[in-house]
Amino acid sequence: MEFKLGEKVVYPNHGVGIIEQISYSYLNGRSERFYMLKIHSSGLKVSVPQANVESVGLRPVIRSGQAGAVLTFLENGRSSSHHDWKHRFKENSDKMRTGSLMEVAAVLKGLVALSRTKPLSFREKKMLERAKYLLVSELATVRNTTESAVEANLIRALAKAKLTMPESAPAAE
Repeated sequence: MEFKLGEKVVYPNHGVGIIEQISYSYLNGRSERFYMLKIHSSGLKVSVPQANVESVGLRPVIRSGQAGAVLTFLENGRSSSHHDWKHRFKENSDKMRTGSLMEVAAVLKGLVALSRTKPLSFREKKMLERAKYLLVSELATVRNTTESAVEANLIRALAKAKLTMPESAPAAE
């Protein structure tokens, strides 16, 4: 997969960034293309060799039509999660690392549903906040709107599934 200078991309578990530089350097004795991206939320700069794009999950921002599918998923469909905390946390962590916005939405929905039946652990609250942030930031980018407008849409979509976002945990880093 190739990206262009100035293209908006998603780096799994960190969110939306922009390709600020494309350079060539030697790696293991051969010339390799590198993408330097800057993550919007943190200002973090990440260099990704083109050969590693797929393995790290770097991808373009979703298309507008896919954004609607994510909201529809939150409105409908079942969410399931493992009963054992350790298994559930590992499963959710794996989903978050895929970089797929639909998987992130599944984590959010599962944790919101779980929060109705019992209090979330500190780590699960942090994961819920991270999932919400990743969804909101990418959907706001795709729809060229504010994060607060997207967050309101998320809350409405979850309400249609009879789910309510729990009180916010401390801000996700």
